Amino acid sequence: MKTCFLRSLPVGFTALTIAAVFALAVSGQSAPAGVAVPAIAQDRVATTQLRVTLDRAGWTYQLGEKVTFRVTAVWDQEALDGLTVKYRVGPEMLPAEEKIAKLPPGGLVIDGGTLNQPGFIRCVVTASVGGKPYKGVATAGFAPEKIAPTQTEPADFDAFWQDSKTALAKIPMDSQLTLIAEASTGKINVYHVNLATLNASGGGTARLYGILCEPKAPGKYPALLRVPGAGVRAYTGDREMAEKGFITLQIGIHGFPVNLPTEVYTSLAAGALEAYNTIQLDQRDRYYYRRVYLGCVRANDFLVSRPNWDGKNLFVSGGSQGGQLSLVTAGLDQRVTGAALFYPAYCDVTGYLHGRAGGWPHLFRPDASGKPSPQATPEKIATTAYYDALNFAKRIKAPGFYSWGYNDEVCPPTSMFAAYNVITAPKRLVLALEMGHAQTPDQGDQANAWLIAQVKP
Repeated sequence: MKTCFLRSLPVGFTALTIAAVFALAVSGQSAPAGVAVPAIAQDRVATTQLRVTLDRAGWTYQLGEKVTFRVTAVWDQEALDGLTVKYRVGPEMLPAEEKIAKLPPGGLVIDGGTLNQPGFIRCVVTASVGGKPYKGVATAGFAPEKIAPTQTEPADFDAFWQDSKTALAKIPMDSQLTLIAEASTGKINVYHVNLATLNASGGGTARLYGILCEPKAPGKYPALLRVPGAGVRAYTGDREMAEKGFITLQIGIHGFPVNLPTEVYTSLAAGALEAYNTIQLDQRDRYYYRRVYLGCVRANDFLVSRPNWDGKNLFVSGGSQGGQLSLVTAGLDQRVTGAALFYPAYCDVTGYLHGRAGGWPHLFRPDASGKPSPQATPEKIATTAYYDALNFAKRIKAPGFYSWGYNDEVCPPTSMFAAYNVITAPKRLVLALEMGHAQTPDQGDQANAWLIAQVKP
């Protein structure tokens, strides 16, 4: 019976296909409209993709050039013609009219218009297939290399941060290390570390916590500071780079140990540290990120104090908020010899006040009706000028590796290019165009390879 049945199947069907089809038949799930289902079964499961593509490789246009988006949907690579989709087209992160259409054979072609100022146009498409939501995004860049900052630079920017570093230097580091034996290996030792640093107001001390990983073999090694993305969580340290011959320190920024149970961080994130990036935003000297930025300098103080540091190489790396902190640390601390970072946050956050996208955490983004953000007060806007990563990027002297995608809906490319374009130090930009707020394994591998190549003997 089994052999006879297999012989009667259409060409191209396999035993795996049969199993999937029969499993779906039992579940009662139906194929989407527009997909032909073989006569042997009425139902099946498949991979659904909603795709948005551009009419140009590289996704980048000159000012005034027209852009066209094409929308298609597939179900196991079979076209879902007739599917109803909703779409919005306009400058990234800004409100745009939502339209509804059915996918014709060959896909839906959408006129994206153009820009006469450097920036990005984004097409966001959504649909429901089998009761599940799907989304497709594509973003066209217009002369992104010409995007200029909207953020101002205070006349006393350098004096403010020099005074802050001077106050930090007066605080003894008081480093405390606890070996984590179960995490250590034959190649590396792993420690939970805490250090004394300056608190937000500059009137006392706070603690900075992290995970230190060091090679066990005698010798001198380069140092790497890993700075965190947004949120509240535990950390385990960068063991991979330590095993490749780096002293690594991965820090938290909130003044709590980084080896506590998960529920502790969940509680903090929903309570005392909810929206921490707005805490005392109207007070330049007490804003939350003042302690954080100085904590990164203190982390470097610790790294260069290690007896096995090679005395030459000090790197910083991170993504999102970690990209922000990488720009800040490299601009604030001239000991840094290289920075490798991804999709940096807190860049040109005032963009929304000038009719374009601003960086995470979108402090000044109007609501859907156009009502101004409650954060957009003169005092808070002024404070951001001292903390915007863009103003630190101007001061970077060390070479850098930078990487992000055009489809990032958390850290808009307009904001990231605004910061990247003001960097005068040697720089390399690696674009992963389709990526949103994430990185591919290849991006991570390239960044690590770049760091290793930057080590001076």
